[in-house]
Amino acid sequence: CRKDEECRERERRLAALEQQVQERTGVVVQLQQQLEEAAQRRQELQQQLEEASRLRSQSEDQLTSRLRDAEEALSRQAALTPQVKYVTKTVEVESAQCKQALMEAQGRNQALQEQLSVQRQILRELEQQLHESQRTSSQLRQQILVYEGEMERAQGQLEAEMQSLEEEKNRVIEEAFIRAESEMKAVHENLAGVRMNLLTLQPALRSLTCDYNCLKRQVQDFPYMLEKAITEAKQEICQVIGEVSSANQELLRKYKREMNLRKKCHNELVRLKGNIRVLCRVRPVCAGETDAADTKNIVTFDPDDDAVLYLSNKGKLMTFELDKVFPTQATQEEVFQEVQSLVTSCIDGFNVCIFAYGQTGSGKTYTMEGVPEDPGINQRALRLLFSEVSEKKPDWDYKITVSMVEIYNETLRNLLGDNPNEKLDIKMCPDGSGQLYVPGLTEFTVESVEDINKVFDLGHMNRATACTNLNEHSSRSHALLIITVAGFNSSTGHRTSGKLNLVDLAGSERIAKSGAEGSRLREAQCINKSLSALGDVINALRSKHSHVPFRNSRLTYLLQDSLSGDSKTLMMVQVSPLESNVSESVCSLKFAQRVRTVEIGPSSSSRPAWSSKFHLRMRKLFQTLTVR
Repeated sequence: CRKDEECRERERRLAALEQQVQERTGVVVQLQQQLEEAAQRRQELQQQLEEASRLRSQSEDQLTSRLRDAEEALSRQAALTPQVKYVTKTVEVESAQCKQALMEAQGRNQALQEQLSVQRQILRELEQQLHESQRTSSQLRQQILVYEGEMERAQGQLEAEMQSLEEEKNRVIEEAFIRAESEMKAVHENLAGVRMNLLTLQPALRSLTCDYNCLKRQVQDFPYMLEKAITEAKQEICQVIGEVSSANQELLRKYKREMNLRKKCHNELVRLKGNIRVLCRVRPVCAGETDAADTKNIVTFDPDDDAVLYLSNKGKLMTFELDKVFPTQATQEEVFQEVQSLVTSCIDGFNVCIFAYGQTGSGKTYTMEGVPEDPGINQRALRLLFSEVSEKKPDWDYKITVSMVEIYNETLRNLLGDNPNEKLDIKMCPDGSGQLYVPGLTEFTVESVEDINKVFDLGHMNRATACTNLNEHSSRSHALLIITVAGFNSSTGHRTSGKLNLVDLAGSERIAKSGAEGSRLREAQCINKSLSALGDVINALRSKHSHVPFRNSRLTYLLQDSLSGDSKTLMMVQVSPLESNVSESVCSLKFAQRVRTVEIGPSSSSRPAWSSKFHLRMRKLFQTLTVR
């Protein structure tokens, strides 16, 4: 291997020398080409020199002939005798023609002299170039001689190196041949030993071949066995999942049934205790609000519990638990189904109050009044009363009267009267029942849907509304729809009298946001003052104070019957889902939670005494169920 490496190294050196020889040959060829070009240039310069000499001689001949012609002309002119008639004085006069000829001759002579000097300069340059080309050709000849000498020396070295390499190659080949023979003998000996080992290993190879074939068959059958095992495992897992799913479905069904039963028991217990039921409705985002920058929805709902509402405030998730929460897609019919049991209670002689609370623009008026094609609680309640009254005929004879009043700037206004601006007052009933009434309040007896529409149209026309930054049609007053149901049973002579108060409170608003000014500012201040008084009343009832400040506001004074111990009361809190209204939504929901804990005592009606005892027994029963 070492000799082979040396041989390859020498071959590389030989190749390098050959490459150098080729390069120098190329240089010699280039020098020869340059020499030929120099000789060609020299020849061209000689031709140019000859041509310049010829031109010079021609120009000299022309100039000489012209000079001779000019001299002859001058001599002829001088030989002519001037013809003069009268000679008075001898004057030497040169002819103008002679002067002009002399000047032309002198000019031509000067031009020829200049051309002659130019031609001499060109001749000198050509001679100089010729000397330079001769010197360059001599230098090139010397370089060619040097390169030829170097080539001869390199060729001699190359031949000597090739001869030494050839001798070295022959010697290495002989040594390699000797080593190969010795190694071949050793290989033959090893081959004989391997053959002996192969004969002894053949039985072991056959056994390994059999084992390999068995393993190969097992490997081929493994995917089928694996697929079969996976299929069986999947079937077992699916069976277990199905059993667990059915068990979960059964547990979920039982859980929902128990939750509904618990909610019903809780609601009945709340009714017996006299607590105010609190419902919450979240209005949807309007079409004009989707383009604003702060239209992010901050309200989320619990899919398993319709009484829980989540509100995101400054990155913190707040939880509010109420009696029921209506999502944004809830319809007017769904909302009314939740309150219709309270509406029918007034037929049995109960005093019922349903009032909507929330900030301005949260949908209170829509929930209470609705639109003609989708009416709200007010109109649906009267329709339900008509339906219930017609079913109880002919045993019962009912009379339904309706009145509408608004509280505008702490002043009571009769919305159904001839003079809506007439101021009214709140007084105690003279019959000693302790209930409040409004003297001079106009009442209409309604018997059909047409009568309802006429009453509502008249009330809406007289109600105070205005445009603010928060609501284009903001209610600037608290509106109360008072429905009185008086019944008489002709067979027993029993009389019932129930009252249904449907209250659309004006929305709470911040002056900085609403941009109220002038009369709008005074309206907003009165609205916020009355709602603040309502909050004071709720806190007093919640803390069971001996004195409740009902008379601090016309609103709370008029709702005294609804918030005292002889009424069923429901509060519908309206919430906006927009991030820009988060502070108002939090305040409304916190107020609703406080209202939910208020106990105003068990509801009473004009039923017999045994009914009260029955309710006391039911109350104890629900308390026992709650404890369990």
